Amino acid sequence: MPEARLAAGIWVSAYLARLGLANIPAYVLARGDATAGAVLVKCALLDGSAQLYSREWDFETGARPWKMIQQGPEAEIDQAVQRQRGFDPDLWVIEIESRDGQTLLDSDGLA
Repeated sequence: MPEARLAAGIWVSAYLARLGLANIPAYVLARGDATAGAVLVKCALLDGSAQLYSREWDFETGARPWKMIQQGPEAEIDQAVQRQRGFDPDLWVIEIESRDGQTLLDSDGLA
């Protein structure tokens, strides 16, 4: 049976609330489709570099874990995000600021 999916806008709101409780600054850089938009999470490490996360299908298990899809200079990450937005205007983009790279994406309830 397929995994139930939470509407993207609700997931983003819950994620931002959880980040706020952990005192991790977060911003919505781009609003996507409230129901079915995909989400990218950019983690700015505040040293000029960043990491980019996306959920990807694991076809063997059927799970959709968060995976780091790119890391490097923040300007390159921003360009990658803009390219993705060019392909998918329904894409949500969340930016967090975390010197230690803490995203909470591996926390219970965010899968």
